[in-house]
Amino acid sequence: MAELEIDVRGQTCPVPLVECRKAFKKASPGDLVIVKGTHPASKKEIPMACEAMGLKVLEIKDKEEGKEWEIKIRR
Repeated sequence: MAELEIDVRGQTCPVPLVECRKAFKKASPGDLVIVKGTHPASKKEIPMACEAMGLKVLEIKDKEEGKEWEIKIRR
């Protein structure tokens, strides 16, 4: 089981979601994908897209007093 980290801090839609989809294609079933970002809309969009793809969102965590976020997804 591998861990992939995607840093999309400072990026706006649709870049964070596009980068997540690229990571999901590279990842094997069971791998953990960690997405770090700053764009508020992507924080909502990524979990919705994961649900539509049948992926499990494990955690959504605010960091840096809400200026950044981290989403952990199981492929």
